[in-house]
Amino acid sequence: MIFTLLAIFIALIALYIAYKAGRFLWQNSWFVGFCRGLFGLALLAVGALVALTAFDVFSYKQVLQEQVVATINFDKIEDQHYFAVLADKDGKEQRVELRGDQWQLDARIVKWQGYLASFGIKPAFRLERLSGRYYDIEQETTGKRTAHSVHSSLYGVDIWKIFNSNPDWVPVIDAVYGSATYLPMKDGALFEISLSNTGLVARPINAAGREAVAEFN
Repeated sequence: MIFTLLAIFIALIALYIAYKAGRFLWQNSWFVGFCRGLFGLALLAVGALVALTAFDVFSYKQVLQEQVVATINFDKIEDQHYFAVLADKDGKEQRVELRGDQWQLDARIVKWQGYLASFGIKPAFRLERLSGRYYDIEQETTGKRTAHSVHSSLYGVDIWKIFNSNPDWVPVIDAVYGSATYLPMKDGALFEISLSNTGLVARPINAAGREAVAEFN
């Protein structure tokens, strides 16, 4: 909820900047008008950047308690080659091909530090990447790799990367911590992925999934 409110607040700032830019662009005058026009265009660019930032912030969800964030199922094409269907908690599906023996799902997690942590504000997450892995070390280093983006930032405006590259800018935000979970791929296997304060956890939820985990163990 807090990330939704923050995104709305940033979006309102973007709208205000766009409004001011529009006023500058509509006013007429010669050289002064030309300068105002340039300034107005610059304001529009800043407004667009702020709007993209709002969209990026909105893509993160709070970890209120352990919750199911996605399911994934597999259809075998051939040995070490599968179709995977990843569905998030909102029902959005992504169908991709994965190569290997295991699947891995990565997520970004943003944690709060210092005085913000004392307010009990929960961490936030965004599912990031789905990829295939091999059991064999040689295959893992030389075999064909498959990795797919689950969620990407629009036009490269990635607030997490900014905080990750410059951790001293806002010390109360920890954008370094991430989480991943992986399990074997098997024809017909269905898995449920949950997220809690400790990170991602995957569990088999049908017979084929449980057989895959038993073979892996």
